[in-house]
Amino acid sequence: MKTIAVIGAGTMGNGIAHTFAQSGFTVKLIDVSEKSLDKGMATIAANLDRMLSKGTITQEDVAKTITNIITYTDLKDGVVGVDLVVEAATENVELKLNIFKQLNEYCSHNTILATNTSSISITQIGAVVAHPERVIGMHFMNPVPIMKLVEIIRGYNTSDEVTKIIMTLSEKLGKVPVEVNDYPGFVANRILMPMLNEAIETLYNKVAGVYEIDTVMKLGMGHPMGPLQLADFIGLDVCLAILNVMYDGFKNPKYAPCPLLVNMVRAGKLGVKSGEGFYDYSESKKAEKISKQFYKKEISCRFNRI
Repeated sequence: MKTIAVIGAGTMGNGIAHTFAQSGFTVKLIDVSEKSLDKGMATIAANLDRMLSKGTITQEDVAKTITNIITYTDLKDGVVGVDLVVEAATENVELKLNIFKQLNEYCSHNTILATNTSSISITQIGAVVAHPERVIGMHFMNPVPIMKLVEIIRGYNTSDEVTKIIMTLSEKLGKVPVEVNDYPGFVANRILMPMLNEAIETLYNKVAGVYEIDTVMKLGMGHPMGPLQLADFIGLDVCLAILNVMYDGFKNPKYAPCPLLVNMVRAGKLGVKSGEGFYDYSESKKAEKISKQFYKKEISCRFNRI
């Protein structure tokens, strides 16, 4: 494989494009607007500069990575002649199905079609294209350039050959691929999201406050982030979407999202991306200040010192 198309220049998309480009692949980064592409490229440049300042890459690496990325606003133009497409659009099933219907029309039948979905059925996505054996999940972790894991999800029709190709490709990116089967939430989110939801339930039921819940899990369980802090980092809207997929898929009440989570998303309190969730990010992107809604006493949560 030499040329990769990445659909979506948001947090995951620009991270995936960065990772492939840094590994020497030609990357076609596609989004619906120039503004989104400019923002995505600015993020890539900033992340490369941070890596340069830490001495993990050279100035030549920075220049080559940027040069390896070409931007497009037209999907058809962006996917012509590519060996692999990695879709990293918003976690919305109808949007993803529509994209894959277009990919079925624009791409050759030999092009492998991957999705970065964190919860939506690979089998369902594969059903809208010819040759569904070439459809597979590549669930990268955020931040993509740093996190080693890639969850490789086989749909019902995904072939052994395509799975092997993508597993090998992930290793070439310096990642650790783990093969899993196609069930709601896969492995990562099937285990993670109920934990985050239970932390929100614990807050909702007034068992303890934001600081207390996160501190217990950080100091008692050795987690690098507390669950409420992590939910803010992921995006509360994303957490809600994944829980809804799991609840719909399993019909099990243990996956039902907490009413507090639902209301916060409705109110636009989405975490870091909106400036407020369980923490207030108006002054810092770090979880140092509890949101006023949950603020019980004069506490400045310097989590990085714990």
